[in-house]
Amino acid sequence: MSTLPVRLDRADPRPLGTQLADRVRQLVLDGGLAPGDRMPASRRLAADLGVSRSVVEQAFDQLLAEGWLEARRGAGTWVAGGPGGRAAGLARPARRRTPRAERELVMMDAGTPWVDPRHAAVWRRAWREVSSATPPRGYDDPRGLPELRALVAERLGRTRGLAVDADQVRVTSGTGAGLRHLLAVLPREPVAVEDPGYRAAVATVRESGREVRDLPALEPVHDLAGCAAAYVTPAHQHPLGRVMPAADRLVLVATARRDGALVVEDDYDSEFRYDVAPVPALATLDRERVAYLGTASKAISPSLRLGWSVVPDALLDAYDAHRSLTHDAPAWPVQRAMVTLLRDGYVDAVVRSARRVYAERAPRVVAALEPFAELAGPVAGMYSTWLLPHARAVRARAAAERAGFRVNLLRDYCRTARLSGLVVGFGGPSDAELDQALAVLVSALDRS
Repeated sequence: MSTLPVRLDRADPRPLGTQLADRVRQLVLDGGLAPGDRMPASRRLAADLGVSRSVVEQAFDQLLAEGWLEARRGAGTWVAGGPGGRAAGLARPARRRTPRAERELVMMDAGTPWVDPRHAAVWRRAWREVSSATPPRGYDDPRGLPELRALVAERLGRTRGLAVDADQVRVTSGTGAGLRHLLAVLPREPVAVEDPGYRAAVATVRESGREVRDLPALEPVHDLAGCAAAYVTPAHQHPLGRVMPAADRLVLVATARRDGALVVEDDYDSEFRYDVAPVPALATLDRERVAYLGTASKAISPSLRLGWSVVPDALLDAYDAHRSLTHDAPAWPVQRAMVTLLRDGYVDAVVRSARRVYAERAPRVVAALEPFAELAGPVAGMYSTWLLPHARAVRARAAAERAGFRVNLLRDYCRTARLSGLVVGFGGPSDAELDQALAVLVSALDRS
């Protein structure tokens, strides 16, 4: 080849040699240069481009090192993959289409909280403190910031009846990460998960290479033989909404003791009960048989990606060793901000505000939907679950989406359970949006 269809831009801040290497690499990918094509001599190409020969040699050396070109003794430089070349050929990658921007839907799911904007000043102050704080020189403590662990321990004792100290609390990147860390130190045996249940937990168990065994969500657990753990949401069953009865709690813990399984308690939104006082954590019944997982997602924001765990003492050393090895801990700035949010009362304030809002919205949702569907369980927290035929639920969900709202199907939370209906969240929308969404659902259900 006598020359190349290449132009270099001297206004580009990148070195000319880097630009030339990029252009040649792209020509090969686009098919402008084929495997086996001979490259121009470096002196000739330099003259054609108006650059020094060293610029071309620098580019060729880089491409030779990467395997895009190959030098043949006495025969010049060639695109790799031709006759006698090392490579079998270079596949041209498929062009990626730029996805069309989708309309943003108002989330009416079980996990999008309402956050009172009146408390935004404390939120901003927390991040200002982060900006002026000195980060650790290396990887920070995999257990979590000591100040944060102490504040979480105090809060667990005050709000969940769980008496722990800072040394027993571990900070995680949410409940999914807490579950993943636990699975890393448990025997590679099946894990029982409520059905219907939390889809992310099911995915986490499966990604660990374990079998998921279904626990009927509304029945006592009498058998965990052969299971490493049982994952449950006793304070507010996700997504049916029931509180696990005291008798069933005792049966579950006794079964886990007998069969040698760990109970993993996901306490995702227990602070948002407005019908009764929050039910004490299951972990208060047996600290050595129950691992506790908590999260900031429902009180503050899912995007914060922050949670905490209280792990039985027998597992702590292995749990800490795994996290230290993988550096799997929340970002230091997020932890540091959470210290301020807890210390200065932000979390308490937003929980109180949200509880009042949910208590006011829940009866509106019930009044609108009760003529058309059956409540699956008590309404608490930021969502309610409604039983109705799957075809009607699908039509209602589609109508909501056309109007700009995302409502989930109960069937999507089920594996072997034969339940269908809608999971209607009321934390994400504004009051006006909630009224609009309910009107759309009522209209769709009334027609079906």
